[in-house]
Amino acid sequence: MSGTEIFFEVSEDELDGGYSASAVGLGIHTQGDTMDDIRRNVREAVDCYFDDGMVRPRLIRLHFVRDEILAA
Repeated sequence: MSGTEIFFEVSEDELDGGYSASAVGLGIHTQGDTMDDIRRNVREAVDCYFDDGMVRPRLIRLHFVRDEILAA
């Protein structure tokens, strides 16, 4: 992670629906039922994680991860 950008891996829960997001290299995790929810919750989680004395990222990058299962 650079000082100006934070990366989140976002995956869709195929069984229960909704999304989960985790920051790469940091202990920031959140969930949401819709894409709008996950975007809002990621911003809120970043705001909560970085206090006033910390350097905040200027950009939040969402990387959508999709698992695909193939029959052998």
